[in-house]
Amino acid sequence: MHRRHPEIDPQLLSESDEQRQLRTVLRDLFTEASGAEDVRKHLATTRGYDEALWVRLAGEIGVHGLAVPEEYGGSGFTFAELAVALEESGRALYCAPLLPTVVLAAHALLRSADRTACERYLPRIADGTLTATVAGFGADEPGVTAEQEGKGWVLRGRADFVLDGAGADLIVVRAGTPAGPRLFACEPASGACRRTPRRVLDETRRQALVEFRGAPATAVGTAEGAEDTVSATLDAGRAALAAEQVGGSGHALDATVEFAAQRHQFGRPIGSFQAVKHRLADVLVALEAARSASAYATACAAVASPQLPVAACAAAVVCSETFRLATAEYVQLHGGIGFTWEHPAHLYMRRARGGEVLFGTADWHRVRLAGLIGLATRAAA
Repeated sequence: MHRRHPEIDPQLLSESDEQRQLRTVLRDLFTEASGAEDVRKHLATTRGYDEALWVRLAGEIGVHGLAVPEEYGGSGFTFAELAVALEESGRALYCAPLLPTVVLAAHALLRSADRTACERYLPRIADGTLTATVAGFGADEPGVTAEQEGKGWVLRGRADFVLDGAGADLIVVRAGTPAGPRLFACEPASGACRRTPRRVLDETRRQALVEFRGAPATAVGTAEGAEDTVSATLDAGRAALAAEQVGGSGHALDATVEFAAQRHQFGRPIGSFQAVKHRLADVLVALEAARSASAYATACAAVASPQLPVAACAAAVVCSETFRLATAEYVQLHGGIGFTWEHPAHLYMRRARGGEVLFGTADWHRVRLAGLIGLATRAAA
């Protein structure tokens, strides 16, 4: 059972000068190169995102290596700096695979403590030349099995709705073995790995069915530590997603406030009507709560606190519900234009709805949270 009142240095919950400067640089870059029209244009391409911007983020700013240790080609910062980049990417609805590559796959490799795998893949993740993802992490029982063949391993089975599964250069797979689940690194080859893009609500976050047909793979870490690595990786993913959702909610509120000040009805701005004020105030209050929940989850991830599972669950609930509220008001308070294909509001709404179930629903997180803090045990007693 986790303590109800964890000890976290309050300074970790505040933004440092370096983080503030990073936010400014990223917001300017995303404003310049990743507007709504840019997002739509790149969604129609093979990879679904601006590959030139991906290279700029990795090379000019070093976003991909922020939380990667220097010994593996990164900058040696923490999850706190990475969360700033994720929040700004969420605000801009950036559609490149930052979440699966820089958070999930990189965290799984680091957490596995497999030096060989880290040396092989993390430098290429940090410099932006390798995209990666994870598969089979959310399932109770792995849908993929690993068999020893000669001196190596091969994977058989399938994993569905894999983030960036159709395009990733590397897949870190949780697969079943006679000794229990274990992690494997697979660089998909066309003959041994079939990847079928799925049609999903949020087109800015592509997913795919990945079928392994004797795909060569390399074991990562140990069998004993595999499940702990998976659990920690998913919690880091939840904290990262929460930061994205805060950014998206902030954009939705800012855009709606700006529109309410400009749009006139009955000779006055619609933002001057009491009913509209109340709805915007509700979003602001929810957004402040989401910022707090996200900041706490980020701080826990940054220092590898044992409270991360609690913080990640709380952030998943608060931030996903805030993003849903903010995007609903984004659409509704823009009136008829908010429902049109040309307006970006529906893209944010799709991102919000997709994110709600990405790492478990809000109800699932509440149940898990109750168990983590002992409420479920006392209720059963």
